[in-house]
Amino acid sequence: MNKIKVNVVIAGRTYPLIVNSSEEEEGMRKAAKNINDLILSFEQNYAVADKQDVLAMSALQFASKLEINTIKALNESDKIKNKVNELTNLLETHLK
Repeated sequence: MNKIKVNVVIAGRTYPLIVNSSEEEEGMRKAAKNINDLILSFEQNYAVADKQDVLAMSALQFASKLEINTIKALNESDKIKNKVNELTNLLETHLK
């Protein structure tokens, strides 16, 4: 597997990375863009003097979205499992 060297800029700093695929490279670049866009939004909408604060706020925003999506996915998975169990029980009842 060929390694790809990538430089991403986050909050004005360059970070050299090595990724395994072009998909991973694209994902890193998109993630860096999303982070920079969110930092800009926080800087424009809040009186933030320190980059550390906007980086922490950005990290919290992305992490909370991930957790919310995980919770939603688990709830949806539970609903699907319950429905499959109901259908299985219904089929078993009618096949006897």
